[in-house]
Amino acid sequence: MSAELTFSDSIVVAAPAEAVYDLVSDVTRTGEWSPVCVACWWDEGATGAVGDWFTGRNVTPERTWETRSQVVAADRGREFAWAVGGSRARWGYTLEPVEGGTRLTESWAFLPDGLAFMAERYGDRAQEQVEARTRAAHEGVPATLAAIKRIAEA
Repeated sequence: MSAELTFSDSIVVAAPAEAVYDLVSDVTRTGEWSPVCVACWWDEGATGAVGDWFTGRNVTPERTWETRSQVVAADRGREFAWAVGGSRARWGYTLEPVEGGTRLTESWAFLPDGLAFMAERYGDRAQEQVEARTRAAHEGVPATLAAIKRIAEA
């Protein structure tokens, strides 16, 4: 996987790691901080444990779409992550206690299955679509982290 297909950024949040984890792992609140994902909801019976699934509704000026994601890491106070489509892209948060609170890192990676999906769905336009999603991640991650910090510290 090439470097441009992954991205991460960090911010220090003046709150304990467990409190920050409880916030970011509540996918029903994602619309409060994400610039693209306006709403998420758990499948019936899901609690946020590894293996649980949820749906996210995404909106950009060009389109609206929904994705299905599966929780792949759920370690309170340390890491919460999910895989879009089960294997297409990985999004997640890692948390590290530091002086003044918690270093929250958000990461994103296009996975091989995601690249194959783009090629199948978009054909000759696949690279353009991959680049658009890569730009969105690079722009969205810092904005998301700033919004989570604002909410967690309020």
